[in-house]
Amino acid sequence: MQLTEITYDEARPVDSYGPGFFRVDGKIHQGAMIITATEVRAWGGFDDAAALLALAGQIDVLFVGTGREIAYLPRGLRDALEAAGLGVEAMDTPAACRTYNVILSEGRRIAAAVLPV
Repeated sequence: MQLTEITYDEARPVDSYGPGFFRVDGKIHQGAMIITATEVRAWGGFDDAAALLALAGQIDVLFVGTGREIAYLPRGLRDALEAAGLGVEAMDTPAACRTYNVILSEGRRIAAAVLPV
């Protein structure tokens, strides 16, 4: 089997994460984050729907990392995101980071909103 190294071109992958932080594109960020191919910014968690809705038209799918364990998104948040045309996939944060990186390497229009573990 031949393995090839993943390339991200100009995009920003999640390098690692730990208690309360994420390392994205070699830089440490504390707390909950929104990560896109072009930027990383703080996120206020499930109560900060406006930051996620601002992604409408820029991305097709949003991966939401719910922390150490998978949890349901609040119904109002999910409904608002879907009404804005965003596909939403909730999963635990480690899975959201891995999935984000794989799909990002394909050049797709995605983002991740992740709560720290």
